[in-house]
Amino acid sequence: MKDVYDVTIIGGGPAGLFAAFYAGLREMKVKVIEAHSELGGKVRVYPEKMIWDVGGMPPVSGLSFIEQMIEQGLTFNPTVELDQTITKMNKLDTDIFELETDKDKKHYSRTVIMAVGGGVIDPIKLDIDNAFSYEKSNLYYHVQSIKDFKDKRVLISGGSSSAVDWANEIAPIAQQVLLVYRGDNLKTHESDISKLKANNVVSLENTEITALLGDKEIEEVSLRNNKTNSIKNLPVDAVLVNHGYHRQHQLMTESGLSIELKDDYFIKGNVLGESNIQGLYGAGDILSHEGKLHLIAGAFQDAANAVNSAKRHIEPSAERFAMVSSHNKRFTEKNKEYLYKK
Repeated sequence: MKDVYDVTIIGGGPAGLFAAFYAGLREMKVKVIEAHSELGGKVRVYPEKMIWDVGGMPPVSGLSFIEQMIEQGLTFNPTVELDQTITKMNKLDTDIFELETDKDKKHYSRTVIMAVGGGVIDPIKLDIDNAFSYEKSNLYYHVQSIKDFKDKRVLISGGSSSAVDWANEIAPIAQQVLLVYRGDNLKTHESDISKLKANNVVSLENTEITALLGDKEIEEVSLRNNKTNSIKNLPVDAVLVNHGYHRQHQLMTESGLSIELKDDYFIKGNVLGESNIQGLYGAGDILSHEGKLHLIAGAFQDAANAVNSAKRHIEPSAERFAMVSSHNKRFTEKNKEYLYKK
C-alpha cells in the first residue's frame, strides 16, 4: 500500500485549513482533499463581505481571509488534492482508512478528520437551455468582486436575504439594479427591504426568468409574471442568480462506516472531535456536540482538538497539545523570514 498519511482532512474550508496547519505543527504527514477547484470553503460564497468575529483580527473581507487561511494552512506543505469528492470510506483490516473519490482514486490514512461543513455546496443554476453558454461572460452565481457590476444594468434573480444583500451592495455602483423573485414576499428583514428602496432597487414579485437573449453575452432577459403569465423583455448588462444551493450529503450516510449522526448528517461527537468510529474525527459545522460554537473561531478550536485526538490515536504517548507557537522551535526559521520581511 503506497502513501499512507497520518491524517487526511476532508474539506478545505476554515476548519480543514487550520487542521492542516495544526497537524503539520504536530509533525504529522497531512493530506487535504477538497471537492472544489479552490480552497476556502463556504467563505468563497461571500468574498466581499466583512468578517468581524475572529479573535485578534480586525475586520477582514472574505477574500482576504481566504488568502490568509490558505497561507497558514499550507505552512508545513501538506499534500492537497482538489476537484475530488469522497464517495466511499471504509476501514481495512490493518486499521487504515481507505477513501475512494469520484475520480476513481484511492487514498489511505491512519486517521481522518471530516471538515466538510454543511456539505459540498453547488449553486442551483437557471433551468434554461442556453444558460450555461453565458457563465463565462455575464451570468453570475457568485459575487467575486462588486466592481464587476460598476455602471451596469444588473438583474438579480432570487428572494432570499443573500439576494437582497447583493442588491444593496451592488446598487451604489451600478447604473440600475432590478430584483426579481418568484414568491409574494422577500425572505429577509424589513430593514433590508427599506434599504432596497433607499438604494432605488426596483423589485418585481411573482416574476421569473424564462429566456436569456444575446450572442456571446446576455443582452436581454425575458421575464414572466407567474400570476398574469405576461411576458416582457428587458435589456441588461449582467444577470446574477441566487436560487440557493445543492448540498451533497451522501458521504455521511453512504460512507461504508456506521457513523453515528444527528439529523441524518452531522457527526455526533464530543469536544475532542471524536466520533463513534476510532480514528475518525469531526471539525467545524459537521461536528455536533454539547457546547458547540457555530463561529469560525469555534471551527479553529474544533480543528485543533481533532488533530490532538488524531495524534494521540496514532502515538498514545504524544503530548495532549502542541507547544504554543511563541515557544515552538518549528517556527524559529519561519519567524526570521517574517521579521526580515518587515
